[in-house]
Amino acid sequence: MDVGARIVTLELAETFVISRSARDSEDVVEVKLTHSGVSGYGEAAPIDRYDESAESALAYVQEHAGLIGDDPFALEETMARLPVEEFAARAAIDAALHDLQGKLTGQPVWRLLGLARSGPATTWTIWLGDPDDMARRAEKVRGRFKRLKLKLGGGDGLDVERVRAVHAVAGVPLQVDVNEGWSLDEALEALGRLAELGVDYCEQPLPAGDPGGPELKRRSPLPIYVDEDCHTLSDVAACVERAHGINVKLAKSGGIREAVRMVHAARALGLGCMLGCMVESGLGIAAGAHIASLFDHIDLDGNILIAHDPWPGVQFVDGVQLPSEQPGLGVSPA
Repeated sequence: MDVGARIVTLELAETFVISRSARDSEDVVEVKLTHSGVSGYGEAAPIDRYDESAESALAYVQEHAGLIGDDPFALEETMARLPVEEFAARAAIDAALHDLQGKLTGQPVWRLLGLARSGPATTWTIWLGDPDDMARRAEKVRGRFKRLKLKLGGGDGLDVERVRAVHAVAGVPLQVDVNEGWSLDEALEALGRLAELGVDYCEQPLPAGDPGGPELKRRSPLPIYVDEDCHTLSDVAACVERAHGINVKLAKSGGIREAVRMVHAARALGLGCMLGCMVESGLGIAAGAHIASLFDHIDLDGNILIAHDPWPGVQFVDGVQLPSEQPGLGVSPA
């Protein structure tokens, strides 16, 4: 197996702001695996919250290229050989192997996995800003998206007003993502008011591991989904006491294979499942789109957030990020 990797910078259409950061671009790592003259591709979108970077992801792929082996169908053995670290890099290798398998067999990844092609409609993210600004941005996309996710955690006491302003103009269901930005008292005060506005659920209101998590779950009028609290399969069971659902991201879990395991475990424990993303090109979003049918909620807007998608092929149809019917992941470089 020939292994190649490189860092690529994705420029955002507009500055993206959450409770702990703001950025205008995102570095990702493209991974290319070639076997019998056929190439499979995957993308690593490292998450700095977990001390991963494009540089560390690239180093992981380069250092461990020899462990990938020469059998694109031996996914279980291949991933077991690779060190369990640098999860975005592992996700890129996993996606490239799935892409390669699909191309070698002439089947799209969703069909190889025995899944339905289409999942729920994706949310569109309204990043953190003042209430009027968030409402204006929600109005700009009215009619294009069937759900909106609002970034909260401004630390200024205006989070409920942000939701109220968007609610007045959106005309679609709303979810909120606090990115660990509230205390227990702030969450309990805000969630009751958000429930009155019809918000569907709240994502990661408290810092990961906050001891108030179980109490918040008991008292919250809204379903609580956790993101930073849940990385891989081994974290799922512990989420039961503090959440009603989990947010699975390929870049966080290590790839398609681990994400599918997480969904099955979550279902067995009575947890809802959400599929999230980072700022990614169509290459990264395609990997998620192929398993979207397994989830209750979808947040796969990363490729729509960037100024130019270098990997077109995921179709945006009636609010749904629809994977291609072409072999593999079904995306190609522009």
